[in-house]
Amino acid sequence: MHTGDAMPLAQEGTLMSEALIEISAKSFGCVGILDRNNILVGIITDGDLRRHMGADLLGMAVNDVMTRDPQTISSQALAGEALAQMNSTGFNGITCLFVVDEGQTISIISVHDCLRSGVM
Repeated sequence: MHTGDAMPLAQEGTLMSEALIEISAKSFGCVGILDRNNILVGIITDGDLRRHMGADLLGMAVNDVMTRDPQTISSQALAGEALAQMNSTGFNGITCLFVVDEGQTISIISVHDCLRSGVM
């Protein structure tokens, strides 16, 4: 799991040009979107980027591109549960889950983290 500054996060209203920098800098292929109370309200993935690709993408706000109510997992869950949840969405499924407890985003876990740890 990755916490703190390692998490790819942006606030609602952020321009996509800034969000893309965050996605690239953190190398998770996604960015979580927080509201003004720092509650995770959305996610932008590579798939969202492909669906919204166009000349105006960089000037759009993250609110216009994000998928609302992303899947999350509790910090009490085992890594195997996280991997099972990611795999349950099919071949083109999700590759990362934000870990959320009591409404606060505390970390992110990727399928690669699970596999590197030997979770199968």
